Amino acid sequence: MKTGAVIVFVCLSVALGVAAQNDATEFRVFLKDGTSLVSFGEFARVDNRVVFSMPTSMSDDDPQLQLINLSADHVDWEKTTRYTESVRSARYMATQAEAHYSMLTAEIAQAINDVQSTAEPARRLLIVERARRTLADWPASHFNYKQKEVAQMITMLDEAIAELRVQAGIQRFDLSFVASVETAPAREALLPPPTVREAIEQTLMAARLADSSAERLSLMTAALASIQRDADILPSDWRTEVRRSTRATIALEIETDRAYQSLATRTLGLASQRARAADVRGLQRLVDEIHDRDRALGGKRPDAVSGLLLAVEAELDAARRLRLERDRWAIREPEFRRYRASVATSLDRLIGLKPSLEDIKALAGSGPWALGNILRTSAGVLETVSQIEPPEELQSAHALLVSAAQMADSAAKIRREAALTGNMARAWDASAAAAGSLMLGERARTEIRDMLRLPRLQQ
Repeated sequence: MKTGAVIVFVCLSVALGVAAQNDATEFRVFLKDGTSLVSFGEFARVDNRVVFSMPTSMSDDDPQLQLINLSADHVDWEKTTRYTESVRSARYMATQAEAHYSMLTAEIAQAINDVQSTAEPARRLLIVERARRTLADWPASHFNYKQKEVAQMITMLDEAIAELRVQAGIQRFDLSFVASVETAPAREALLPPPTVREAIEQTLMAARLADSSAERLSLMTAALASIQRDADILPSDWRTEVRRSTRATIALEIETDRAYQSLATRTLGLASQRARAADVRGLQRLVDEIHDRDRALGGKRPDAVSGLLLAVEAELDAARRLRLERDRWAIREPEFRRYRASVATSLDRLIGLKPSLEDIKALAGSGPWALGNILRTSAGVLETVSQIEPPEELQSAHALLVSAAQMADSAAKIRREAALTGNMARAWDASAAAAGSLMLGERARTEIRDMLRLPRLQQ
C-alpha cells in the first residue's frame, strides 16, 4: 500500500479511536524548539509523518478535536518518547498496576505452597527457580511498579534457592540468579493540562507547521472559534491581537490559494495548447514561468507547484514525441503522396462499385451488366495494386485495399451462382462479401487519408 493511503487509514483510525473514548489520556508531541502539542490519546508515526488528535478547547464534556498531520522532522523524538513512557506509566499505575501486582503475589504465594507440599528436593528447587525468574522479569514489563518489594522477594528466593541446591546435592553456582532488578529509567515530568489560552496558542502553532493550506485554514478557524467561545476568560489585549492577526493570516491564505489556482488554470490551458502544437520551446518557457511565479508568490504552495510541474512535464514529453513524429512524417510525406497518386484511380474505381455492391448487400437484385462490371473492375484493381509496393506505414491500408477488391470479386461471383441456382443461402453469402468489401474499402481510404495529415496528439 502506498504511503499516502497508509496515512489516510491511520488518520481515520486515530479519529475513530478518539471518538470512541472521551477519557483518552493526554500525551505530548515535543517540538525541536522546546514547545509541545497535546495529543489526545497516543499519536501514530507513519514514515516521515506524525498523526494525532489535538484538543483545540479544554472542555471536559465535549473537547473540540483537530486531526494533526505533521512532518516528523519537526519533532524532538527523544523527549517525546520519554514523555510518552511517563504518561503510559502514570496511566498504568492509576488503573492496572495494583491488580497486576496482586496477581503476581498470588502466583508467588502459590509457588511457595507448592514447594511446601513437595518432598523431592530437585522438584522444589525447580519451582522456586521458576518463581524467581517470574519476579525478575516482572518489573521491566510493568513500568517498575513495586520494584523494591519485588527486589526483596527475589532476595528471599535467592536464599531459598541456595539452601535447596545444597539439599539437592548441586554444587554448581548459577550466576544468572545473581543479577538484581534493574534501576528504573529516568522519566519526563508530566505537564499539567494546557490552559484555554495555551490550547489556542498550540492550535495556531500547529497551523504554522501544517503543510496543507486546507489544514492551516481549518486550525486557524478552530482557534477563532475557541477565542469566541471563551472570550470572557481570555485577556482582552491578547484576545484582540490574536484575533486580528489570525484573521489577517486567513485572508492571506485564501488570497494565496486563489493566486496559485489562477496560475494552475492558466498554465494547464497553455500547456495543453502548446502540446497540441508540438511547441517544445513554449512548454519549456512555461516551466520557467511556473518557477518565476512561484518565487514571486513566496513559494507558499510547494505541493501545488510540484503537481503543476508534473502536469506540464507530461505535456512537454508529449510535445517532444509529437515533434519527433511530425519530423518523421515531413521526411516521409513525399512518399506517402506518391503512393496516394498511384492508387487514386483504383480507389475511385472501387467507389464507383458502391451502388452495385449495395444492391448485392441488400439482396435488391443485380443484373448481368452490374455483376460483369464488378468482376472487371475488381480484376483491374487487383492487377494494378499488386504491382505497387506501399510504404511501410501504409502496408496495412494497402492490404485492406487488396482485400476490398477481392471481396468485391467474390460477392459478384457468389451472387451470380445464387441467381443461377436459386440458392437463398448463397445470396446471403454474397451479401456478406459485399458488405465486407464496402467496409474494407472505406477503411483503406480513411487510413490513406489520415496518413497524409499532419500527426496530432491522441485525445
